[in-house]
Amino acid sequence: MAAPSNPSRTVFHLDMDAFFVSVEEIFDPSLKGRPVVVGGESHERGVVSAASYEARKFGIHSAMPLRTAYQRCPHATFVPGHPERYREYSGRVFEVLGKFSPKVEMASIDEAYLDMTGTARLLGPPMLAAHKLHEEVKRATGLNCSIGIATSRLVAKIASDQAKRNGILWVQPGVEARYLAPMEVHRIPGVGKVMESNLHSMGIRRIGDLAALEESFLESKFGKWGLALAGKAEGRDAGGWFDAEIADRSDPKSISHEHTFNEDTADPDRLEATLTHLAEKVCRRLREHQLYARTVQLKLRYTDFSTMTRAHTLPAPTQLDMDIVEHSRRLLHANWQRGRTIRLIGVHASGFTAEVGQLDLLDGGRTERWRKALEATDKLRDKFGESAVALGSGMSGRFRERVHENPAALPGKEPAKPI
Repeated sequence: MAAPSNPSRTVFHLDMDAFFVSVEEIFDPSLKGRPVVVGGESHERGVVSAASYEARKFGIHSAMPLRTAYQRCPHATFVPGHPERYREYSGRVFEVLGKFSPKVEMASIDEAYLDMTGTARLLGPPMLAAHKLHEEVKRATGLNCSIGIATSRLVAKIASDQAKRNGILWVQPGVEARYLAPMEVHRIPGVGKVMESNLHSMGIRRIGDLAALEESFLESKFGKWGLALAGKAEGRDAGGWFDAEIADRSDPKSISHEHTFNEDTADPDRLEATLTHLAEKVCRRLREHQLYARTVQLKLRYTDFSTMTRAHTLPAPTQLDMDIVEHSRRLLHANWQRGRTIRLIGVHASGFTAEVGQLDLLDGGRTERWRKALEATDKLRDKFGESAVALGSGMSGRFRERVHENPAALPGKEPAKPI
């Protein structure tokens, strides 16, 4: 059974408008008013990270292959992107949000939830508080944002999308179900193409169609997700994407990084160097979350798109670059078919614990020296950027940091619990 709605609760969802593109426009005003694609060069194999509103008119959207975006709009300006700039501006936004509520959850680099319940005496009613927040974000960053206001995160998120661009929309308590009813079911966060297709096959096309069904029927069809759907159709935070309270951070279940080569390769040195760089990035995230991994997995995708994954359980949990590098390389040499060209390579860590493995008293203090060195390295990266320091064996395998919504060192993403 989904949790009942709370009419006294006030939730803001703030979404920065075309965030990556807008930051690029600050540094290059000539981009304003032009179709702009952020994510890479037009000839590369990557995907679109963001598109300006002018580019979206040509059907360009995030996750689209860059080459497809170029075909749709050859005169667009393609920008590789500057992740350090985006982190900096996300940090500025986070600082502003902390002035409005003690409960802030950065859902990604450009969107956040705020629990504004009980702030009316200090900031005024929801619309007034939202206008103040809107103006303060603009003042601190020079960027526009859209804000949705509701009694739940789900409705606030949908409202902020409808408020774009640069607007505010308040869905008042008691009208959530009526507000959602005419919308298509894919507007519910978590309803992807497969679920949408399943619902359509049952004659369910609008959220109102979903709300009219009995919870027991939805549960019989989709299990616990069916119960969550029933609650979401009424505008409640009913599981799925919204299990925890705002600002209650949870640890990730896995951490992975992968890289698609612009040209397929069978060069062992290049593969090893790229693998080293990926392992560094994984370990950086492990230390960021204060977690230790028990399992490392290698992913290889060959030229014919066949994909192979192989995992190995480590002797002891670790978050050290040298350990993940060593074991991922072993997996590469044990499983790669020599001479066969590789399109994509990836490193995946899982089996997390918040406890460090037992120290090896016979390693002469090597592990402890690595810990201290990596602690210093992470501080340098925090100050000067992710590319400031790297292992020498991974230098030739380094590649431009991909622009995405949840990078390392994201403001407001502290560990859920200390060691």
